Amino acid sequence: EGAAARRGEREGGEEGPAERGPGAAFHMFVLMEDLLDKLKLLSYEEEALRRHNMRPLSRHYFALPTNPGEQFFMFCTLAAWLISKAGHPFEQPQESDDPNAVISNVLSELRSF
Repeated sequence: EGAAARRGEREGGEEGPAERGPGAAFHMFVLMEDLLDKLKLLSYEEEALRRHNMRPLSRHYFALPTNPGEQFFMFCTLAAWLISKAGHPFEQPQESDDPNAVISNVLSELRSF
């Protein structure tokens, strides 16, 4: 307990942005750019987006909360495509599907890996 307090950590091992350093606030942008690079290597634009008539992701699409409904559907679409690409048949979710059911199905499928 005392050591964690000296290191500036909060209870549960969480650190606030001030405790992690000045670049911590931009870490999510770096992660999103890395994700986009990896998706491009997997040809997500041709295989996933064109099939569903969707626009390519911006460099910071998931890093900034702009339209949560659209972002959630894009996440589910990409998750379903990646699961299928990994060799596990997975039904593409629809926008009208219950979000809790969709996430439950994605997590269940990932646990089966």
